[in-house]
Amino acid sequence: MSRDEVLAELGRLYDLTARLRRECPWDQKQTQESIIQYTLEETYELADAIRNREAWGDGAVRGELGDLFFQVFFMAAVAEEQGEYDLGEVARGIHDKLVRRHPHIFGEATADTPEQVRVNWEVIKRDSEGREGIFHDIPEAFPAVLLAQKLQQRAAAVGFDWERAADVLVKIKEETAEVEQELVAGDDPGSEVGDLLFAVVNLARKLRVDPELALRGASVRFRERVEGAARAAESDGQAFAELGLDEQEEYYQQAKKELKQ
Repeated sequence: MSRDEVLAELGRLYDLTARLRRECPWDQKQTQESIIQYTLEETYELADAIRNREAWGDGAVRGELGDLFFQVFFMAAVAEEQGEYDLGEVARGIHDKLVRRHPHIFGEATADTPEQVRVNWEVIKRDSEGREGIFHDIPEAFPAVLLAQKLQQRAAAVGFDWERAADVLVKIKEETAEVEQELVAGDDPGSEVGDLLFAVVNLARKLRVDPELALRGASVRFRERVEGAARAAESDGQAFAELGLDEQEEYYQQAKKELKQ
């Protein structure tokens, strides 16, 4: 599409959103607070579509992007009705913020690597935008993995970070040993397990792996393998749940091999 065509489509969606708010009983009832659960769902569905893009195709990603995009239009429409702000102000705000946070493009700063861009970004937020403290404005309501990731990124922005991913591996081994000590002593290992998980998130960050997507991918693979193992057992006349762990593991490894192929 040309730029004019894109703008026309955005205008059509803007008008449609306003009409839904006027005429649809369900849409009329919604508030920003009630709609946020759907925004989160759409975000996770987009993540799934991107992760499975090779199998599902680009159309699935485009569709999920549209669903998430509508959430922005809808929330802005609610705010506009209440006289707070409108979609244009939202667009202007993010435009100006991005210009401000890219001084290596729009100003005199330099940033030759993605990491330097991130460091500059955090410095600008803290110094130029008046955000106080290293961990300014990190919502505690973040999912735990994202919260850990954000805290580590902010600490790294002020130089408090491991130099190499290999250093984090050493920390993971230390935390694993502490969990083992808690188990031997019969104490509650919850705190030490938390430290271990935090260290693993740190390792993912140092390796430039998104820990949320990595864990979701591992979870999906685990589900597929267990389901495959159960089907294989059933085809042999066995009930997977009634098998011993060793037999279950054999079917699991069989399913893992077949899925990999």
